[in-house]
Amino acid sequence: MSEPILEPDLPICDPHHHLWDQPDRGRYLLPELLADAGAGHKVLSTVFVEALVFYRASGPAEMRVAGETEFVRGQAAMAASGVYGPVLACQGIVGFADLSLGAAVEAVLEEHIRAGGERFKGIRHAYAYVDDPGVRRSHAAPPAGLLGLASFREGFAKLGALGLSFDAWGYHPQIPEVASLADAFPAVPIVLDHVGGPVGIASYRDRRQEVFEGWRRDIRELAKRPNVFVKLGGLGMPLCGFDLHKRAERPGSEELARLWRPYIETCIEAFGPERGMFESNFPVDRASCDYVELWNAFKRITAGASASDKTLLYRDTARRFYRLE
Repeated sequence: MSEPILEPDLPICDPHHHLWDQPDRGRYLLPELLADAGAGHKVLSTVFVEALVFYRASGPAEMRVAGETEFVRGQAAMAASGVYGPVLACQGIVGFADLSLGAAVEAVLEEHIRAGGERFKGIRHAYAYVDDPGVRRSHAAPPAGLLGLASFREGFAKLGALGLSFDAWGYHPQIPEVASLADAFPAVPIVLDHVGGPVGIASYRDRRQEVFEGWRRDIRELAKRPNVFVKLGGLGMPLCGFDLHKRAERPGSEELARLWRPYIETCIEAFGPERGMFESNFPVDRASCDYVELWNAFKRITAGASASDKTLLYRDTARRFYRLE
């Protein structure tokens, strides 16, 4: 499916995508990213978010994660050369460090900064965990209650000291844990990934309205913390339970907009355009839809928004949060 591009002149910063080349995941490197970004929407810049790739093969175990930042910095330099087009791919880099190392994580963060230079912006230490064997823990294999551990918070404090931000990836029952973390560190910028991870599989299947109401309550409460932002997307992940990945025919943007609108609009109402940013979450969300239709769906949802609000939601809020100017 390939739809006509809606609002083709609306400038976009895609603040959340991955890169990888692995047997179980396939290949999604700079050529594949630029093919998507150049498919018709006016994507001007992007932010890479950690994906467990290209770690160093040797050295202290906790330092090997900086290999990913080195790799992405190279991809960013290739894009910035202009040889491959105008998109400033990976202008910002979000890496991984085990914040539960406590104060010792400072050396890891400094290694990331050396590896990424001005492009390195922050850390994602995923904490996604629910007590349901049908919902897998996030790739960092976190324990329950990670964000509240004393060791984690000791490490988190180093983000503030070094001027770094935090990408928060967890499931919807954990949103209050993010609120507690934000209260403890009001000066550290936090962005909630994928509208807070509403789960719609396993024991959460067939409970969509109940889940939505609890998720909405917690989103509104979290939004009271001025240092917390939200990424508007990630709803194409199979864990959300829309089951679009099981269908033979890819959905169009009208259907995507209908399914996603309640979550997107709730977040925009709670956080405002000044703290909301649309994201692709590609290639993960490719399981359910294509890049063109994904951004068309977002544009359908915001069709009634003002030009200034659209500028914030699609570009400027992301660029401000990640200090891309």
